[in-house]
Amino acid sequence: MRTKPDQSKSDHLKVVGYVRVSSQEQANEGISLAAQKEKIKQWADLHDAEILEIFEDAGISGTKSNRPGLMSAMKMACQNKAVFVVYALSRFSRSTSDTLKFTAQLQKANAELVSVSEQIDTLSAAGKMVFRILSVLNEFESDLGGERTKAALDYRKQKGLKTGGFVPYGYTANKEGKLSIDPKEKQVIDEIKKMYESGSRYAEIARYLNSKGILTKTGKQWQIQTVKNIVTGL
Repeated sequence: MRTKPDQSKSDHLKVVGYVRVSSQEQANEGISLAAQKEKIKQWADLHDAEILEIFEDAGISGTKSNRPGLMSAMKMACQNKAVFVVYALSRFSRSTSDTLKFTAQLQKANAELVSVSEQIDTLSAAGKMVFRILSVLNEFESDLGGERTKAALDYRKQKGLKTGGFVPYGYTANKEGKLSIDPKEKQVIDEIKKMYESGSRYAEIARYLNSKGILTKTGKQWQIQTVKNIVTGL
């Protein structure tokens, strides 16, 4: 989605804005798409700049490098030698390598990057240095969050509790999330593993299960990946 350009701005400095959120929780913490756009507009007003467009990615993680809104914003900024403005570096990318790669692309096209929240830009040597340091810290914070999530999931698995809203095939869960073995599904799992150990391929096993009218946990037919998940324990 895009915000329409403001035609009233001067042609002195051109700005391409980019905003992103990955979850509703982030929006509730004061960095909603609307809040980010407002900060970008304030920066443009302060510098008497023309906003060409503000691109957005809603519900997409900053670790993904091929975000459609980001790709479109990068393209426009490079074509117009504009200043690429974001509310914070975390909105731009959660990967140091991606952040530096995108920044290099902007600078090669004589475009620049500005982060409003950190009050840094790539227009000066000092700004470039601070930018690189904050990019590393941003990735570190993201890695810590991933480790905490993994630790929480591992703990629930060790306690025999379901993770999130997902109940794995072969189990049922009570109201507290405690898992217990489903005898019928356990028989199917045993049959799948026996067929695999006998040399049957994932596709063959899937066809066999579907021919028997056996459905997956979600009531769908078996696919290669769902059979593989059973065999590998995912």
